[in-house]
Amino acid sequence: MAGVAAQCGNSERQRRGRFVRGGVSVAVVGPASPRDYGKMEVDVSEVLAAIGTLYDAQVQDRQKHDQASRWLGQLQRSVQAWKVADQLLHLKHDGNSCFFAAQTLRTKIQLYFGELPVEAHASLRASMLEHMSHITEHTYQGIATQLCVALADLALHMASWSDPIGDLITQFGPESSKPNLVPLLEVLIALPEELHSRQLRLGLNRRKQLDEYFHSQVPNITKILHLVVVSEGATKESTHLKALRCLASWFNIHSQNWVLLLNTCLVDDILTVVGNPQVAPRLHEIATDCMGNAYHLAVALEDINAITNYARIFSELGETLVEVMVEQPGQGLGSLQVLHLLLTCIGHHDWEVAEITFNFWYKLSEVLYKKNCDNVNEQFKPYVERLIEALYRHCQMEPDHDTILAQQDDFYEFRERVQELIKDVVFICGSKLCFQQMAHVLQAPDVAKNWNLMEAALFIMQSVAKNLIPEENEVVPPILEGVLNQPEDVHLQVAFTSVQLMAELNEWIACHPNFLPHVLQFLTQRLHNKHLATVSAKALDAICQSCRDHIEQHFDGLMQIIASLDSFSISNEAVVGLLKGVASILGRLPRSRIKDDMRQLCHLQITSLGKLIEENVPPEKNTKNDPVVWLDRLAAIFRNVNPTVQNGEQHPCQEVVMEVWPTLSLTFQKYSSDLRVMEHCCRCLRFAVRCVHQQSAPLLSPLVEQIVGLYVSHGHSCFLYLGSILVDEYASEAGCVGGLLAMLEAFTQPTFNLLTQPNGFRDHPDTVDDWFRLCARFLQRAPVPFLQCSAVNTILECGIQACMLDHKEANSAVLKFFQDLIEAGRKREDRPDFETRRTLVTEIFKTHGENLVGNLVTAAVFILPQYMHHDVAETFFQIMQYDRPKFCVWLEAKLKVLPTKNAGGVEAVSATELAEFHKAVTQAERTKEITRALVDFSRFFS
Repeated sequence: MAGVAAQCGNSERQRRGRFVRGGVSVAVVGPASPRDYGKMEVDVSEVLAAIGTLYDAQVQDRQKHDQASRWLGQLQRSVQAWKVADQLLHLKHDGNSCFFAAQTLRTKIQLYFGELPVEAHASLRASMLEHMSHITEHTYQGIATQLCVALADLALHMASWSDPIGDLITQFGPESSKPNLVPLLEVLIALPEELHSRQLRLGLNRRKQLDEYFHSQVPNITKILHLVVVSEGATKESTHLKALRCLASWFNIHSQNWVLLLNTCLVDDILTVVGNPQVAPRLHEIATDCMGNAYHLAVALEDINAITNYARIFSELGETLVEVMVEQPGQGLGSLQVLHLLLTCIGHHDWEVAEITFNFWYKLSEVLYKKNCDNVNEQFKPYVERLIEALYRHCQMEPDHDTILAQQDDFYEFRERVQELIKDVVFICGSKLCFQQMAHVLQAPDVAKNWNLMEAALFIMQSVAKNLIPEENEVVPPILEGVLNQPEDVHLQVAFTSVQLMAELNEWIACHPNFLPHVLQFLTQRLHNKHLATVSAKALDAICQSCRDHIEQHFDGLMQIIASLDSFSISNEAVVGLLKGVASILGRLPRSRIKDDMRQLCHLQITSLGKLIEENVPPEKNTKNDPVVWLDRLAAIFRNVNPTVQNGEQHPCQEVVMEVWPTLSLTFQKYSSDLRVMEHCCRCLRFAVRCVHQQSAPLLSPLVEQIVGLYVSHGHSCFLYLGSILVDEYASEAGCVGGLLAMLEAFTQPTFNLLTQPNGFRDHPDTVDDWFRLCARFLQRAPVPFLQCSAVNTILECGIQACMLDHKEANSAVLKFFQDLIEAGRKREDRPDFETRRTLVTEIFKTHGENLVGNLVTAAVFILPQYMHHDVAETFFQIMQYDRPKFCVWLEAKLKVLPTKNAGGVEAVSATELAEFHKAVTQAERTKEITRALVDFSRFFS
């Protein structure tokens, strides 16, 4: 190994990471350090001194500690680190230095293996095997793990090492001359895990080679683990544990050769371990099968660790067999016995045990939903009914609980997960049946005397109420009448859940308007209870949204509630929701009263906001001294008032918008440096403009002038977004285009300055997102003026760089901009300026097309996750539709300069595969085909 560093070049890939031991970290960030370690010898004593400083808890000088961390981090990134790490491991000075060395070797092999020329791989392997030979059961686990994972990574990278598993077994296995099972099992555990790690950029072809090799090694693994368990399993718990961990890790290699397990002691060993709840918890945890009698024994012994392990094993067994159970219910491997075992677990008194099984029920519901067969559902129906009955019992609160269950309580979170599960599985038995099931519970004599039993039944009903057919007329009426007639002294939690149930029944109530007056009275009364005010306001919002056709006669009462909202203990979220509901009703009233009621609604909010500004009240987040509270209420009103307005008719809200504007302008001035307030003020103006559309024209000029000045001063991207709304509303008016383009050009320079800073795109994704949304609006509404403006080249250059940003929303906005650019060059019947648009777009692609395609390929192959490939594929498809011959040339040019070998010197992609990718993309007739080609092609480099 000593000669490895001398054979290395100085090309180091820049990576980012942090490695921690005992609370002390060595940072590895950014490019190489100013000191050139690749050309200078590093004194090991100097390294030991730095390690001592880093890990010495007695060092009080933080500056020395940080200097040591930075210095060691720079050393780890250098080529010299290979040699230094090897020297430290041979020296064995202390645990800290050995850990640092082992960690360094793992990092170098995992992330910087490309530094080594192929001819250095053999000497690295020899040195690593030598270090491995010194690992014993007394070696510090951190050092052993780092070294073993490093060797596993080396085996995966090193294409010339044809049989690493065989070589390791020969050197360290139980039948070798010097057996050493500790490092052997650790490496064997790490190999399958590292094979599936995406940190190792092995490439598709190398992964295929390794997959075939690993499948071929299953018989050897089975044999070696059998020998290990036979020879040391009964006497050494640590070895037994590692053997089962190794088996669990290798089960990720799906091979028919696992049938060989039946010829070994391993199956009996696993069953023995699982059947004995007295074994060590860790050993018990990794077992993969169990028996029902053992579970009942654990319950009798009140061994909660064993009980939870059994529940997990039952659930995993069920998830493994669920598809067979659905396809062949009750037959062979499709036996439904596992359902009985799972329901036994759910019957345990501890809800945490029941919760372990939830994943199985989710999986079962998913498979049955896809199967979509009533006859099959019928066979599982009794089990789901039993599940719901058990969940009802688990959702019962303690009888002596005298308040509303707090959201921070673990039991509250559990009940939420119960509701999610019931909503997923209820289709198997039917929502009405579930509702009836709980209705029968409510009729039981003891339920009326025990509030917690009643509340749990109402809680389960709440889970399925939305799914009931609104026309249902048998089960719901008696339940709803019972709720409406609850005594005033009913338990708070019962009252709380009853209000929630009312909200979930909103669509049913809309079909039964005779209940509406009683429901409104019920909810209004509970607004006066500080514990029920917020949930009652939310329920009123739901009722308003669904019962608009029947609630007009009750509107005056709702307005009175709005006027007195601040006298109730209601969260702002609930107030906003109620305002949404009331505003949506207001828009359906006669025009004669919309203006006055709209003015009254807005006046309540504007008065409070103006008072904060006038009295210079310091903002307090989420209180009535927070400007955002009043801005959000205004936004809810403007967003949800949607009256019908005929052409040429004045919008009934136009005057109100103009009356509100001066206070919003003052808000911009007063809180200009507060990003949060500015975002919410822009949002409020967005909905105000959207509410009255082009009838907001009188505020266009002062609004543009103000947001341009604020953006130049403060750089808040929300002003760009508000600008895009103005473009969307007004750019179709020829007289407004000039002013809007002036706004764009004023935005351009500060945006360009921000994004061209180091890491500018990555550090400011919101600006990228909002900026290109603004530009896309111009392409949609006024393409020719936009394409002829002076800022367009700057915008295009930024866009070509921004398309490689791995931020979903920002990247999507950039690619949508380029798609709209292509669309602007197409012929459209509603636009007569086709030739001008075509010429402008063609010139742009003549200049920038090749760079755009090249950067998109780079992004898809090396930067973007697979779920973002669709947008790249859509952009490629649009370019091809515009000019397929040029796109073919640009794509070919980019593919010619792609690297064809990975860091280990293995061919990543062949010329044939490059040609196949080019063909798949350029001959695609749908975006989906290009997406699939991009995903497959990127795997060659991952």
